[in-house]
Amino acid sequence: MADHGLRITRAIARRFDGRSETSLDPDLRVFVSDLVRPYGLPLREDLLREGVGHSYEELAEGLLREMLADGEPVDLLILAFDTPDVRPGAPSSLALSRACPGTPLAFAVCDQGSAAAFTALRLAADYHRTGACRRAVMVLAEQTALHYEPAGQVTLPERHGVVVLVCEEAPGPTMTIHQIPAAEPPDVALRMQTEGLGSDAARVLGPGLDGAEGSAAQPFTGVWAELAERLPGWQAQGRPVLVAGLDRRLGVLSMLTLA
Repeated sequence: MADHGLRITRAIARRFDGRSETSLDPDLRVFVSDLVRPYGLPLREDLLREGVGHSYEELAEGLLREMLADGEPVDLLILAFDTPDVRPGAPSSLALSRACPGTPLAFAVCDQGSAAAFTALRLAADYHRTGACRRAVMVLAEQTALHYEPAGQVTLPERHGVVVLVCEEAPGPTMTIHQIPAAEPPDVALRMQTEGLGSDAARVLGPGLDGAEGSAAQPFTGVWAELAERLPGWQAQGRPVLVAGLDRRLGVLSMLTLA
């Protein structure tokens, strides 16, 4: 419907310690070896021996059941992440769809750094416009282990983290996502976006942006955990919200506005 869109209606964030037994699966070593062999990157044999890291299915399944306890059917589930999963078998997005009422279309968005979460929301909004989606769930996840030596500097999270966003059809202005090349200073685009929302707009900014607070320890989920914590209060006040992230590796500035 032209006058309807998706709105983030509920959000929850959790951080976790420990590890998944999946991190000891011998197939994980085979899987990672196949991935890095063309690039000549060495494995982290110590992490593979010890069993370090967590499965996104295990981290997120309980949160999904908690958020969807009333049995509302879900039409779309998107798992977005930066740090690779430790589950070497079937994709965790498909496994997580079994924790959702209904039979949602499920897939993952990755290899986009911090932009992946914004891309997931943009795809959900696009899918809603087809008329096939009235409720979508975003699972944003990160875990602490990288089982190979990266070619460049990589910032890993201090703890495993998951954020679940429930997006539902609602009338009127809802959410808008912009992803643009960050060739110009990102603060210019952010200032213009904020001015368009009004002087009372709240801002949640990711690492690398001026004014960012408290998200460096969780480089992927930190900004979304802050949104989950503060969104109910902002909604009660009727304040518009700007969420922004900068991925310097891709050169992409992503902005989400909640009217």
